[in-house]
Amino acid sequence: MIQQRNVAVCIILSIVTCGIYGIYWFIVLTDDANAVSMSAGSNTSGGVAFLLSLITCGIYGLYWMYKQGEKIDQAKQQKNIPSSNSGILYLILAVVGLSIISYALMQNELNKLA
Repeated sequence: MIQQRNVAVCIILSIVTCGIYGIYWFIVLTDDANAVSMSAGSNTSGGVAFLLSLITCGIYGLYWMYKQGEKIDQAKQQKNIPSSNSGILYLILAVVGLSIISYALMQNELNKLA
């Protein structure tokens, strides 16, 4: 079962802790999205996804944004909730430097699915 998180508190903590809470948020977003999407493929854990993003200087992070959108859309379809292609929105926001907004949108969707 995934835990609902207050989006505003997560954003404030990410800013106040100079991104340290953002790393934790990245990891739990990955694990929560893996939990709600019942995909048959292999899912990368939050810690591994963070390390891959760190090693590739953020390139994996862009791929991660897109895949998170796909996982969340898949989970919405499984619950018969209309879904859009969120992955592209998350990717565009990340490319222009607004990753924290992507995190907030992902958390909002995961809160709805919880």
